[in-house]
Amino acid sequence: MFERINRLFPVWAVLLAVIAAWQPQLFTGFKADIKTLLVVIMFAMGLTLTREDFARVVKAPKPIVVGVILQFLIMPLTALGVSRLLGLSPELTTGMILVGATAGGTSSNVMTWLSGGHVALSVSMTMVSTVISVVATPFITWLLVGQSIDVPVFGMLLSIAQLVIAPIALGVIVHHLLGARIRKIESALATLAMAAIVMIIAIVVALNAGNLATLGPIVALAVIAHNGIGLAAGYWLTRAIGFDVRTARTIAFEVGLQNSGLAVTLANQFFTAGAALPGALFSVWHNVSGSLLAGYWKQRGIPARRADTNASAESGAGGGTGR
Repeated sequence: MFERINRLFPVWAVLLAVIAAWQPQLFTGFKADIKTLLVVIMFAMGLTLTREDFARVVKAPKPIVVGVILQFLIMPLTALGVSRLLGLSPELTTGMILVGATAGGTSSNVMTWLSGGHVALSVSMTMVSTVISVVATPFITWLLVGQSIDVPVFGMLLSIAQLVIAPIALGVIVHHLLGARIRKIESALATLAMAAIVMIIAIVVALNAGNLATLGPIVALAVIAHNGIGLAAGYWLTRAIGFDVRTARTIAFEVGLQNSGLAVTLANQFFTAGAALPGALFSVWHNVSGSLLAGYWKQRGIPARRADTNASAESGAGGGTGR
C-alpha cells in the first residue's frame, strides 16, 4: 500500500500545491513548522542508511566524486545563468541559487530505483552531498549572490548542521540499534517523508499565493529550465567520460533533483517568503519530471552493450535495494 502511495508522489505534490494556491489560509498558519517537517524528512532518510552505504563511498569513490562535483558545479551556475537570462529579481535569484546549491534530494533515490539505475550509488551520493552541503550551500550562495544581497554564511552553516546532519546522524544510530525492525517499515518511512515534503510545498505555495499570478509563470519557466539542464548535463557528461548507462542515469537524477525542501527552509529562515518560491515550485516540478524520465528509461531498459567493464566496476553499486 505504501509503495503505491509513494509512486503517486508527483500527484500529491501537484494536488496540494493547487489546493494551497486556491485556499492559502488552510496552510499559512503552519509556516513555523517548515523546519520541523524538514527534520522529519532528514531523520527518515537517516533511518534507511546502513554501514554498508558508508563503506561503498570508500570502495568506489570515483562515480560519487564525479557526481558530487557536477552537482555543486552545474546546478548553482545554471541557477545563476537562468536567473540572469530571465531577468529575475535578486530575491528570486537567491531562491534559485539556494535550490542549486543544496544537496541531492531523497526523491533521486526513488527515481533511480524506478528507472533501473544503481540505487546503492544514489544513496551514497545523496549521503555525501548532504554532508558536503553543510559548508558548500552557504559558501556557494555567498559566492554567487553575496554582492547583491546579505548572505549569513555562518548562520546558514549552523542551521544546516542542525536541520540536516543532526537528524540524519540520529536516524543512523537508531537504524544501527533497530535495523531489522526499520527494514520492515522502510516503505512507510518513505511515505512519511513524502507527506512532509508535500506539506512544505503546500505551505510555501500558500505563503506566496498572492504572487503566483505575476511571478508564478516566469519562476516556473526558470525552474523547468534549471531542472532540465541538470538532468541532461548529469547524464550526457557522465556518458561522455565513460560511465555506463545505469551509472549515468543515477548521476543524472542526483544532479537534477535537489533537496528543495532545505532550500525552502533556508529561504524562509534567512531571506524572504518570495525567495522560497523557486524551491516550492522546484519541489513540485522535479518530482513530475523525474517520474516521467524514470518511466521513459524504465521502458527503454538497459542497452545490451552495457558499457565498458571498468565503468561498471567503478560504480560498485550492484542492483541495490529499493527505497
